[in-house]
Amino acid sequence: MEMATSAAAAAGEGTSCGGGGGGGGGAVPEAGGPEIAFFDVETSVPQRAGQGYALLEFGAILVCPRRLVVVGSYATLVRPGDLGVVSAASVRCNGITRDAVAAAPGFRDVADAVYTVLHGRVWAGHNIVRFDSARIREAFAEIGRPPPEPKGMIDTLPLLTQKFGRRAGDMKMASLANYFGLGRQSHRSLDDVRMNLEVLKYCATVLFLEASLPGVLTVENLVERAITRSQANGAASPGVPKPVAQSSPDSSKRQRTVSQVDNAIQAGDDVSTESIQISVPSSYRLTRKTSIKHKGSPLQLCCAGLRIQFGVSTKFLDSAGRPKLNILVDIPENLSKILEFCDGIAQKSSQDSGSTSEWRPLIKKYGYVNRPTVRLHIPTIVSGEAATYGTDIYQKEASGNIQKLVFSKVDVAELNSWFVRGNMVDAFFSLELYDYEQNAGIRLVAKKLVVQSK
Repeated sequence: MEMATSAAAAAGEGTSCGGGGGGGGGAVPEAGGPEIAFFDVETSVPQRAGQGYALLEFGAILVCPRRLVVVGSYATLVRPGDLGVVSAASVRCNGITRDAVAAAPGFRDVADAVYTVLHGRVWAGHNIVRFDSARIREAFAEIGRPPPEPKGMIDTLPLLTQKFGRRAGDMKMASLANYFGLGRQSHRSLDDVRMNLEVLKYCATVLFLEASLPGVLTVENLVERAITRSQANGAASPGVPKPVAQSSPDSSKRQRTVSQVDNAIQAGDDVSTESIQISVPSSYRLTRKTSIKHKGSPLQLCCAGLRIQFGVSTKFLDSAGRPKLNILVDIPENLSKILEFCDGIAQKSSQDSGSTSEWRPLIKKYGYVNRPTVRLHIPTIVSGEAATYGTDIYQKEASGNIQKLVFSKVDVAELNSWFVRGNMVDAFFSLELYDYEQNAGIRLVAKKLVVQSK
């Protein structure tokens, strides 16, 4: 049985919240204590509409709010009523297999311990309001018992988004951990709680330092340092091969060709939100066949002069383990309004279809000025052992001449040398909807990108 009451197993880890000396460990303190209960749950991944979550793991750390020392901790795997809910998608998400939970106790057997840890305390965690606390209440309801109740709740996702700004992108725990160099998120309950505590301390320290010298330690300075070293090195390294530029003998003809891409509409000029609608197939579920249309045709947009906020990101992987390439760009208000409208009707369509997936907002806002940004995805096309970009990429020189860049292979460092933070790019992109592994939203897929030379 993979179960650890860590307060008892690692007595030296804790220190009494009550005050005087060291002491610590022992059993988890009784319910209703002054400690903050930081907790996290891991669950199965629903495979169809209407299917709920099954609790697979619970982990909590009790922290003294005055000294931030650990008073006790508790973690246990939980055997679901039906082992079949532990699907391949679930294992990919958190690594918890059927064999791992087969010999674990059912929730009824650990409910008393979970209740003792949580009841009457302040609850804390990342996205616990929307997810973790709801799963706890569901688990207690399934065994016919009243759930534990908090005397207060601290959700670090909205808290840090408000106080720290969106410097770490989507502000998920994995993104925050990457931002501070804390390693990869394991998606195991107790490890994620420890990471949450570390992230909270780092964010608080940065905010404290900024407040002490507001004229020196600005957000822009800190964001500048957050650009990965690989991006900086990729742009400067002499070892990075440059793609070959193909010039058109008639540069004006080349420019017209780039401007008219797949009937793309100039954002803000010709787009009427009244003419935008969602086209859903008979299955009434967001799939690749679901499309956003404008006046009956698939909506494709173009927008010039988008400022690159962050270069090529590779942190997301596809099912084959290949990186999903994307860049983060600032967008103007007119484009932001169009995309916000599309996001709203697509989310409503997702909810109406009965999807239980969490909707991922298309537009993210960064910094104290809350500038709107979006990710432009650069697809890769794989043929056998070879892979190429599914996006046509051009360079626009200061003279106005536009040249197509020819890449011999998919090379992130090489690509990154063009998409440098601060550069401007003209983008032609389509809107694709997705609903996969409990995440749903709109993905902007770049058809053509024209990088403007400085």
